[in-house]
Amino acid sequence: MIQETEYLNVITQDEEYLYSIHTKPNFGIGQTAYLVQNNGFNILWDCITYLDNTTVQEIHKLGGIDAIALSHPHYYATQVEWAETFDALIYIHEDDKEWVTRPSERIVFWSGEKRKLNNGLILHRLGGHFKGGAVLEWQHGNQGLGVLLSGDIIQVVLDQNWVSFMYSYPNLIPLPASKVSEIVERIHTMKFDRIYNAFHRIVKSDGIASVERSANRYIKALKGKLFET
Repeated sequence: MIQETEYLNVITQDEEYLYSIHTKPNFGIGQTAYLVQNNGFNILWDCITYLDNTTVQEIHKLGGIDAIALSHPHYYATQVEWAETFDALIYIHEDDKEWVTRPSERIVFWSGEKRKLNNGLILHRLGGHFKGGAVLEWQHGNQGLGVLLSGDIIQVVLDQNWVSFMYSYPNLIPLPASKVSEIVERIHTMKFDRIYNAFHRIVKSDGIASVERSANRYIKALKGKLFET
């Protein structure tokens, strides 16, 4: 565990049974982790690097962490330290196994296209940004309308009624249209109305329709049918 420094983790309740955890000042790429409380089963979605005693105490007050699930390797960070501190398992899709730099017996490499973790909590492999890129479907969230925790596999953009997709964010390399169409097909099998991404941007409602219309716009742009330039 990192000793107390000038950094601190801010834990905010975003809605009933959902908390965001963000380090201030920003550390690394400044991502947000989320703690989901699901009928006595707590899961940490994605991971931040900084972990101090204050954070541990506050999370224990919220019921601790039973499992950690990761969308993709950019958020592996200090996942093993978090898992050891809270006696939790870590769920990573086996397609991203090569990116794990610190092996641990706590890591569970899951396979296939989805993995049920608890009643109403389901991991889905969508690929795209990374081959094993995953999202978390939380069916009981948002007063039963459902929540999708998307990391940046599905990226909520500045206009938070829209999302986008990318293979490489640093190099601005887009995903092919065929992959985006596949992602849209998959999200239609899920239950959610709200989307939280890795940087605390939120599609507040009509999440599935937002992904669908965003994908249509994205594909038109790739095919040169959205605009002339």
